[in-house]
Amino acid sequence: MDITNLEKIANNLVAPGKGILAADESNGTMSKRLEAVGIEPSEENRRKYRVNLFASDNYEKAISGIILYDETIRQKMDDGTDIPDAMINRGVYPGIKVDTGTKEFEGRDDEKITEGLDDLDIRCKEYFEIGARFAKWRAVISIGEDSPTDSCIRANAQSLAKYARICQEQGLVPIIEPEVLMDGLHSAEKCMEVTSKVLRMTFEECEKNGVHLPGTLLKPNMIISGKMNKEKISRDQVAEMTVRCLSENVPSEIPGIVFLSGGQSDEDATAHLDIMNKMDKKHPWELSYSYGRALQASALKQWATGTPESSQLAFLKRAEMNHKARYGKWGMELE
Repeated sequence: MDITNLEKIANNLVAPGKGILAADESNGTMSKRLEAVGIEPSEENRRKYRVNLFASDNYEKAISGIILYDETIRQKMDDGTDIPDAMINRGVYPGIKVDTGTKEFEGRDDEKITEGLDDLDIRCKEYFEIGARFAKWRAVISIGEDSPTDSCIRANAQSLAKYARICQEQGLVPIIEPEVLMDGLHSAEKCMEVTSKVLRMTFEECEKNGVHLPGTLLKPNMIISGKMNKEKISRDQVAEMTVRCLSENVPSEIPGIVFLSGGQSDEDATAHLDIMNKMDKKHPWELSYSYGRALQASALKQWATGTPESSQLAFLKRAEMNHKARYGKWGMELE
């Protein structure tokens, strides 16, 4: 395990003003998004849409790394350059989603366990050779009447820790993503309680597995009430509760926290990050972003109804807004 290089990459991924673009939607998910905007969901159209984003002028100002799906990391840009090489040439780290999806946990239809540990070491070695320098594994925790159970949280924490250790042994910085979903009727307080437990168990398992935390990034949800709960908390409350939850449960050795947008609107995701970075609170980690839809939703609409150039401009606009939020310098007037 090359600890020095892992730490260097992890810190570069959360360099000031920068964050990560999550472009690792599975073929099925990306096809549904293309269909939703009236585009035929083919492999070539998935490639065309993504490489148009990756060809945007100066996106590296705000983007330090891009998480790719297996199909995408093997594809080429329009000029024939391998996609990972095109990113590396612009000083952007290629990343790769390595989990293989979820299945029901112990026969329960309200809980999931993420799969993908089988042959993970072999796949990580190949991805490193292709050009990947970091990886992502997403665990999904839902809040319901009888969920999540401690056994489900623990099982997902164990998988996340094993994944992280395997990645580091193969030279990849692991992004640990234990996502507590926004779906449901739960309050923000319940989200905070569950997220705290999830983070606590995840880092307990990381310690047991010898994960090198300074060469790791965390991709958590923010503390938000469930989508079906009519009592919404303010943006300031989201930011305050999220930072408090992280301060109580995330080890100081982690160099950066790259939030997922998790169903938030583009502006909410940016605003919450901005408020956190405006706070007069000292914390040991960088607060950054690893957004998918919050960086891409408007770009995809423009790609379907406008031009390739207008799609790039929509993507660059969201990237610039989040770049400013990293410094706590975003405001609604910029939108």
